[in-house]
Amino acid sequence: MKKLCCTALVFLLLISMAACQKVEQTPDAPVESEQRKQEDKESEAGVSGADEKAALSEKEDDTLKREFNFETKTVMLNSGYEMPINGIGTYSLQDETCVDAVSEALRRGVRLIDTAYMYHNEESVGQAVRESGIPREEIFVITKLYPNQFSDASAAIEEALQKLDISYIDMMLLHHPGSGDVEAYHAMEKAAEEGKIRSIGLSNWYVEELESFLPQVNITPALVQNEIHPYYQENDVIPYIQDLGIVVQGWYPLGGRGHTAELLGDEVISEIARAHGKSSAQVILRWNLQKGVVVIPGSSNPDHIQENTELYDFELTEEEMEQINSLDRNEKHDWY
Repeated sequence: MKKLCCTALVFLLLISMAACQKVEQTPDAPVESEQRKQEDKESEAGVSGADEKAALSEKEDDTLKREFNFETKTVMLNSGYEMPINGIGTYSLQDETCVDAVSEALRRGVRLIDTAYMYHNEESVGQAVRESGIPREEIFVITKLYPNQFSDASAAIEEALQKLDISYIDMMLLHHPGSGDVEAYHAMEKAAEEGKIRSIGLSNWYVEELESFLPQVNITPALVQNEIHPYYQENDVIPYIQDLGIVVQGWYPLGGRGHTAELLGDEVISEIARAHGKSSAQVILRWNLQKGVVVIPGSSNPDHIQENTELYDFELTEEEMEQINSLDRNEKHDWY
């Protein structure tokens, strides 16, 4: 019995020694494996984090510039409201002529109307909107305060609301820089907070003016409206404004008073128009849209109003865009 116990003890001792040798041969293997796994996880997390930051940065860049939706024919403003990207301007349209032109435009699907205190037709625009039978929220109305109103902008805003008589103003702009413009803009900010105005912006502000003006206001303009046409293209101004997340709108898109015939007769534009089976006016308006510029051509002619809406069944090539870009003369057709 004693001999059997000794034999068993020797056997157990041999097993223990073998086990110890096995552990000694690979003592760090499990630890090293776990460390590597952890390092791999940290490395993957680092790459993933970098990718996520890059994607977020890219997304921020994408959302800053307001892209046009050519299917809905709208753009989302930084104020959170959608605005049509083509409309009608009412400069020089008065009384019944204005009512008829705006009414015709609304019947033909136009939903963006541009007016101003200095056009002396806010009442006519408001009448056409009210009598259209179209739900108010489907129509986007822009008006403007003139510098001679800046000293009492709050009263001027109330005056515009009363003249238009359409419950609220979709967009109000300062017509151009002038004494007291910052204070007038603050009044528009307050009216926006009160729901009287939905979006606010500027007209005839360029890079130098914007660099001085923007640090003094609280709400970034949703829109800057400037003269833009093939002979005055603002190719340095447009990207600057768009990179701030502000939409650009062009007035005088067809050249303006006394210049429309020359622009529409330009051979470069006429040739492109023939290639697409379109009019020169439609080519110019489409060129603006493809540059990210909202267009508001003015007209009281029903045929021209219709023509100015048919901009979405063709597209200019890069070469055609460049051909029109080459027409720039830096030729301004109005003083501001």
